[in-house]
Amino acid sequence: MERDQEPPAVAKQPTATDELTSRRVEQPAKQPVAERQPTPRPWSTRRVPAALTALLVGAVAGILLFDVVRVRAGQTAATWRERLADELATRPLDDIWIRVGAAAIAVLGLWMLVMALTHGLRHKLPLKTPDAQTHAVLDRDAAELLLRDAAMRVPGVSAARVRIVRNRVGAHADVRYRAPADVKADLLVALPAELDRLALARPPRLAVKVRPRRK
Repeated sequence: MERDQEPPAVAKQPTATDELTSRRVEQPAKQPVAERQPTPRPWSTRRVPAALTALLVGAVAGILLFDVVRVRAGQTAATWRERLADELATRPLDDIWIRVGAAAIAVLGLWMLVMALTHGLRHKLPLKTPDAQTHAVLDRDAAELLLRDAAMRVPGVSAARVRIVRNRVGAHADVRYRAPADVKADLLVALPAELDRLALARPPRLAVKVRPRRK
């Protein structure tokens, strides 16, 4: 007696719901994009001005302290300190040397305040970074060279000069052939594209000037 043969198993076709579920499993969950933090400008350490200021203040304080210790030990004060005290006590406020000294001290104090409150490093341009813990800068001369090369690739430009001053880019191009208006229009496309590739944290304003080259 022959055994009853079982019917072959029918492959189950995936439904639309199964395909949608499979796609959701295979695709990784998108991570939320972190909000880009503004990139701060780097601060200059100013080692040379700080060292000179500390050396000057230390020298003056040391000399004055040494003379005070000598007086406390029973010796006479130094001649320069006695003369300085007499001059300060007897000279009027409108004396020329008093004014010159006061002006010099005021300029020195203002210079120290400016050095303390400003960033410095004007030749370093901060770049965009993914987070606040990462800092990157681009040398200003290198940025000017890259922009100049981008300007020289524009047809009709025979010479180009690019200067970056604070938050402004000034580009000057000499046109050897083609209409200057057409060359300027191409420069206004090429230079902003190059600025985007530089990824500067604070994109500067662009000013383009062209002039026909004289023979």
